[in-house]
Amino acid sequence: MAPTVESQQPPLEAENITTTTRVENEVSPIKSKVTVVGSGNWGSVAAKLIASNTRKLSSFNDEVRMWVFEETLPTGEKLSEVINRTNENVKYLPGIKLGENVVADPDLENAVRDANMLVFVTPHQFMEGICRKLVGKIREDAEAISLIKGMEVKREGPCMISTLISEQLGINCCVLMGANIANEIAVEKFSEATVGYRKHKEIAEKWVHLFNTSYFMVSAVQDVEGVELCGTLKNVVAIAAGFVDGLEMGNNTKAAIMRIGLREMKAFSKLLFPSVKDTTYFESCGIADLITTCLGGRNRKCAEAFARNGGKRSFDELEAEMLQGQKLQGVSTAKEVYEVLSHRGWLELFPLFSTVHEICIGHLPPSAIVEYSEHTPKFSLVGGSAQFF
Repeated sequence: MAPTVESQQPPLEAENITTTTRVENEVSPIKSKVTVVGSGNWGSVAAKLIASNTRKLSSFNDEVRMWVFEETLPTGEKLSEVINRTNENVKYLPGIKLGENVVADPDLENAVRDANMLVFVTPHQFMEGICRKLVGKIREDAEAISLIKGMEVKREGPCMISTLISEQLGINCCVLMGANIANEIAVEKFSEATVGYRKHKEIAEKWVHLFNTSYFMVSAVQDVEGVELCGTLKNVVAIAAGFVDGLEMGNNTKAAIMRIGLREMKAFSKLLFPSVKDTTYFESCGIADLITTCLGGRNRKCAEAFARNGGKRSFDELEAEMLQGQKLQGVSTAKEVYEVLSHRGWLELFPLFSTVHEICIGHLPPSAIVEYSEHTPKFSLVGGSAQFF
């Protein structure tokens, strides 16, 4: 006996459901969700850049979470609440709308919970503590990128922030560095940046798409350590440039300091990581970032004030007075670099780096920034690696 129409119906419905589900999965892939860990000046600008793209790119969830280290403003209001109400970071980036899809979250664990793309942009000295709090709290498939300029120095040697993130959280971490004075990018003046990646070019390209805009041009190079060390070490050179400005030594002296600083940046990087590429220094993260940081930026600015006062006011005091809660990176990085140089017996090989730290801690006067040049450099770059003679 022939089956009835009613008995044939269930299998047809099941087939239709399967087909529909398959089609929906094909046209609606899982979207990436982004969290920005940090909400200072540069962190807020990064959130603005990212939020403008997540609204346009179908592969990203619109909402961008931004972790805010909670502060109480003079008005008595919480900073995160004001950001969400006004769409503006009134303390660190006043007058700039972040994008309606940016959500400030003072709870670190909640901010990262659903994100598979984590953007780290905090003062480097806070990162170890942040990573400890995030162990076991992030998605296993998460990818990270660091916009942080600095390093951690441990007993076993220097540790780049991208490495710290990778080792503590068990995830891949790229870096983004460049000639990026945040306030200029905030008002959409043209700028560039460099993404450094290790192995996966497709991941780097995803970060490029997330950050790239008509006024913020991003490219990628396969050299994490080179890109990250350029962004880290240029702050030490900027401190030196600030001393020159504070002592009114002129543009010739400043240009010389910048050139010698670039030479030490390159030699130091190659001694630590022989894989660093010469070409990286011609990317935005290299010479361009060095130039803009030595011409402007908070490190140069505070170092100038330090020199004008004859070194009688500490950097901690100047930072509190001049930066409205932002943190200097150059002074702490100079200390960390000095520790590496001292431990490895390299102090005489890097006279500029060594002198910057000695001035910062008051062991030498600011005028010593040009006196070190009497010493003959004892390193050269031969065949792409640093060698001594």
